[in-house]
Amino acid sequence: MAEYKEQGNLVFGLDIGTRSIVGTVGYREGDVFNVLAQESKEHETRAMLDGQIHNISQVGNTIAQVKKQLEKKLEVRLSNVCIAAAGRVLETVEVNTTWELEKEKVITPEDVAGLTSMGIEKAYAQFQAQNTSDMHFYCVGNSVIRYYLNGYQIGNLENHKARTIGADMIATFLPDDVVDGLYKAVELAGLRVVNMTLEPIAAISVAIPEMYRMLNIGLVDVGAGTSDICITKDGCIVAYGMIPCAGDFLTEAIARACLVDFNTAEHIKRGIETADTVEYNDIMGLPQTITKEAVLQLLDDNLEEMTARVAEKFKELNGGKPVSAVFVVGGGGRIAGYTQKLSAHLGIVAERVAVRGEEVMQKIRFKDEDSRRDSLMITPIGICLNYYEQSNNFIYVTFNEEHIKIYDSGNLAVVDAAMHANFPNEGLFPRRGREINYTINGRKTFKRGQLGEAARITVNGEPADMHTQIRSNDVIVVEESTVGEPAKIRISDLPEFKSMIVINANDSRILLPKVAYVNGEAKTEYYEIREGDDIVMQDFYTVRQVREFMDVLIEDGTQVFVNNEPADDDTKVYENFTIRWGEKTVKSRGRKNAKGTHAAEKKAPEDTAAEADSFAALPEDDGTYIPSGVQGAPKDRPAEKAEAPAETADKTESEADREDKKTGVPMSILVRVNGKQIRMSGKSSYVFVDVFDYIDFDLQSVKGSKLITDLNGHKAEYMEAISSGDEIVIRWEK
Repeated sequence: MAEYKEQGNLVFGLDIGTRSIVGTVGYREGDVFNVLAQESKEHETRAMLDGQIHNISQVGNTIAQVKKQLEKKLEVRLSNVCIAAAGRVLETVEVNTTWELEKEKVITPEDVAGLTSMGIEKAYAQFQAQNTSDMHFYCVGNSVIRYYLNGYQIGNLENHKARTIGADMIATFLPDDVVDGLYKAVELAGLRVVNMTLEPIAAISVAIPEMYRMLNIGLVDVGAGTSDICITKDGCIVAYGMIPCAGDFLTEAIARACLVDFNTAEHIKRGIETADTVEYNDIMGLPQTITKEAVLQLLDDNLEEMTARVAEKFKELNGGKPVSAVFVVGGGGRIAGYTQKLSAHLGIVAERVAVRGEEVMQKIRFKDEDSRRDSLMITPIGICLNYYEQSNNFIYVTFNEEHIKIYDSGNLAVVDAAMHANFPNEGLFPRRGREINYTINGRKTFKRGQLGEAARITVNGEPADMHTQIRSNDVIVVEESTVGEPAKIRISDLPEFKSMIVINANDSRILLPKVAYVNGEAKTEYYEIREGDDIVMQDFYTVRQVREFMDVLIEDGTQVFVNNEPADDDTKVYENFTIRWGEKTVKSRGRKNAKGTHAAEKKAPEDTAAEADSFAALPEDDGTYIPSGVQGAPKDRPAEKAEAPAETADKTESEADREDKKTGVPMSILVRVNGKQIRMSGKSSYVFVDVFDYIDFDLQSVKGSKLITDLNGHKAEYMEAISSGDEIVIRWEK
């Protein structure tokens, strides 16, 4: 055996047809494609029907024989191959895709390829959303109808400067059993698919040159099992289609009429192309002779039906109108009368429907003098040419021990494999525990549950994330993310509960804790809020409640004033109100302390159970009363009003806040998140992740490729400390 060279830059195209397999090997030089060798072989049995493989082993064996003959002729070992698909179920999706670039730039071929990939992914997602069958489909072909530069239509994007580029595209899908059968047969022959396209796309690259695509032209590739259709207009391909009716439909009619097997009927059909009579033996072994006229007569009804269906499909794909002209390629369309009947059904003159062959191969050079140059070779050569125009492929990866196939758009990541494996999308991201919805002072709000752990991902045993790029044969393992702890929140955790009602009583600043009512019942700060609770924070005290809170006894007949207006025990005292009564009529109740004065034994308001010594006075203005155990109350202050050291009286509020932080007393801070100021309260210190409890930002709903978290202009760590005045940005990057 000769020592074969490797394939190198040679392109090997394989037309796996219903009736035969044709292999072509060549290379492109400039705008000319050089055909070095061609080989074809018919299937020994009907291993394929209507463009779909029924016997993978037999088809694989035939491919191997074609490959072997080409290798022997060229002394080249062939390993990579380009193929084309047809099939009974062909679905087409039209989409528009737009890409906003980070800044204005000159558009490169890579940018155009990226835009095309975005369009394919969008078409796939749109198709999957509409796919109600149990079948899985794959994108097997796509073409751009028109491009857009900054919103305006343009013929070619490359080398133009733009901020936004877009495209209208069509993408075509076939069921996975069609695609899988082709791939498996090729693998059995020792080949690897490097590009896959549709048969009509392959044919049009040869049969309809670019200069003709401004016209509304149709092409039909009439094979043995399928008639594949596409239409051009305005310089591009605008539609694809297929009907499962072609040359075999005629062959089967001959077999029934002449009482012969399928192969003999095929012999008769081909014979009338070059002779007026054909001799054959029927199934009884008797010799028979049939004329060309007789064959055409018995096929007349079948030709009428077949061309009528093709014409109907052309009109359907062309907006209800016939195309201006039709090019016919493939062996099935060469039978006498086909083009005339098709033109009649379309309603166009017969001269505008024609079989295309060698006359359209001006840019094809045949190094092998024995190569065929008729309509049968249009599609095989087009498969090779398509490799240069549109390189795409399917790759195989292992996802959680399942072998799956993915359409390779050139930028595949773990998330794409997860989607194809039907892995739940929420299983990739940390999930929050059950939230609690409640109402506070008439405003509906909620408390989020804790975040669980993100999915643990490895690619080939190495740690990865959902955006990690993947390649053929990668082994991907994804452990589903977990659900965090359900939300828990007490009355004491509510910012509204920590708020105080500040009033002025006889020139003293008094801090009164708000009272919480849950579903109409007074609750302590330890009450754990439940789903649907209606919470009201009372924002006033009555005069009676103020007196009882301060443990003040007023003699009968003494007038009380609220905001300098006469008041009684039921008068409501709100934030910043002033309450005053005569000093000579005020008596404190309680026991004497060491100095002989009365220590205040404060009685709680009607709806609280505060202890008698739960307030103290701070030297601010003429004394500020703060209940012990609430924000700002020093733990070691006595219950009675005390004289403060002079240096304490001069302390600023910010200094007091810092002291609170040191002693672990809850404090509040103000930060700006995405331009909006928020107050955080209830803790003695805060870290970055605490911000998520105060903003409406759902981590479970991914709205971009990357989560941006900035703190004062640098990337924030989740456990990084934050303080008042910090500038925070949290957003999804597109």
